[in-house]
Amino acid sequence: MKVIREDIKNGRFRRFYLLYGSEEYLKKLYRDKIKAAIIKDDADINYSYFEGKDIKESKLVQAAQTLPFFADYRLVVVEKSGFFKSQSELLQLLSSIPDTTVMVFVEDEVDKRSKLFKFVKDNGYVSEMNGLDDKNLKLFAASLFNQHNHKITEADISYLLDKIGADMYNIVNEVEKISSYAAGKEIITREDIDAVITVQITGKIFAMVDAIGSRQTRKALELYYELIAVREKPLGILFMIIRHFNILLQVKDLHSRGYSSSISEMVGIPVFTVSKYISQARNFTIRCLMDALEYGTDIEQQIKTGAIDERVGVELFIITFSKA
Repeated sequence: MKVIREDIKNGRFRRFYLLYGSEEYLKKLYRDKIKAAIIKDDADINYSYFEGKDIKESKLVQAAQTLPFFADYRLVVVEKSGFFKSQSELLQLLSSIPDTTVMVFVEDEVDKRSKLFKFVKDNGYVSEMNGLDDKNLKLFAASLFNQHNHKITEADISYLLDKIGADMYNIVNEVEKISSYAAGKEIITREDIDAVITVQITGKIFAMVDAIGSRQTRKALELYYELIAVREKPLGILFMIIRHFNILLQVKDLHSRGYSSSISEMVGIPVFTVSKYISQARNFTIRCLMDALEYGTDIEQQIKTGAIDERVGVELFIITFSKA
């Protein structure tokens, strides 16, 4: 990440950037930082965006080979393509793009053995973004409060994170709520935190997945409706569920291979949550977790394209895997 900040500061960019991992907030943050540095004044004429596993490689390369119009660089962003997990002809095609094109790939998972991964690593910059450790997560939350002209003790930051979890999007959202509530105050107190955080989405998601794993469909749906009742968006809930299943899959796989103390760092989750994830993962087989991720991604795509109502889509996911 430091490399990206330096490139932006210097105004000199590599041809390729690959941002991957489980922390969506960091991937979006640095994707947008690169875009803001390259694309000035909303000049979309020098910007192309591709998303999904059905991207036509010919159109992607055509966009990448186009020279910038009255600018130093042209930017091409590619998200959730799956190119780094499968064989494709993209490697040969990328070799010929001009130095004036900057390509940013944003992926959830990659195969580090793939030729495309090695090519991008050798000819650009690769950053794995799996969230922050406990120390930096506290600094991140404190900096958010500071932006709102608030101060908070380390003890109360720890108290807050214990309640809301380590997801950075959720932290940003909750800090916004607390800062609005405590407008005009210099010091954020534990009382302010308790007054604002009436529902903790990460805890609800954990309980929901517990209910799914123990085949308690009704309980899982009740937890879902409770989140809807406090105005959490169905698509956001689905994202959190998918992310949770992805963590369970990684934890189950690593634990089965004998890893223990290093799981926290490898997966990007707080140390105190590892045992909870290991226990919960026992309710699912590896195959079930993989099916859940695939099904969840499919439901997400259907919601985004308008093929299914978002509230119904999440209900279908919960019912399907709590009865599996």
